[in-house]
Amino acid sequence: MQRSFRYYDLILGAFVAVLLCSNLIGPAKVVQVNFPFLGPTDFGAGNIFFPLSYLFGDILTEVYGYALARRVIWAGFGAMIFATLMTWVVLAMPVSPREPFSAQLQPALVLCFGGGWRIAIGSIIAFCVGDFLNSYVLAKLKVRTQGRHLWLRFISSTIVGQGVDSLIFYPLAFMGIWTAQTLFAVMLANWTFKVLVEVLMTPFTYWACAKLKKAEGVDTFDTDTDFTPFSLKR
Repeated sequence: MQRSFRYYDLILGAFVAVLLCSNLIGPAKVVQVNFPFLGPTDFGAGNIFFPLSYLFGDILTEVYGYALARRVIWAGFGAMIFATLMTWVVLAMPVSPREPFSAQLQPALVLCFGGGWRIAIGSIIAFCVGDFLNSYVLAKLKVRTQGRHLWLRFISSTIVGQGVDSLIFYPLAFMGIWTAQTLFAVMLANWTFKVLVEVLMTPFTYWACAKLKKAEGVDTFDTDTDFTPFSLKR
């Protein structure tokens, strides 16, 4: 009989919610922040919140193990596919002439949500590959370190996962549109920012993992886990 957990479903829901909002709402606005040493820096607003999905992924893998984290990643992947298809269908449908703001509605929706097929495909592929690598590295390091050095495992897995995420997404979405210099600069800035979020949130991640392990009575080590991403087995 498979064991059930009290908080696993709640974390799954939070993970998917952050993922969808970051990819649907976040890209609609480019913000500029004046960072120390860097000066004015432009980046997509979704990057402020997207690293939270990696925090949830870290917590899931650390507490429940790679197999249960894998199910959450596939849930997020399915949600992103559905959201993308729904967006394309809604934007393609004609606006009713009875709509009070029919002249302004369609251009506004296209501007906010019509990011284009390259951005949609790039974000889906980058998320899937990056999250699986993040979970894999974290699970392997936990076994290798015998559960020690939690901070090192979190940061190392994020460096790999977020790095691959950026290496996949930005070329797929913007190569040929941005110059190579701009592409590299944006990739580096966003990767650095996401890793810094992981570093700053490490005390919270420590606390959350400790609380969940105690509440759920579990601390999973993936010593005999099949690490194929193409499975939904627990």
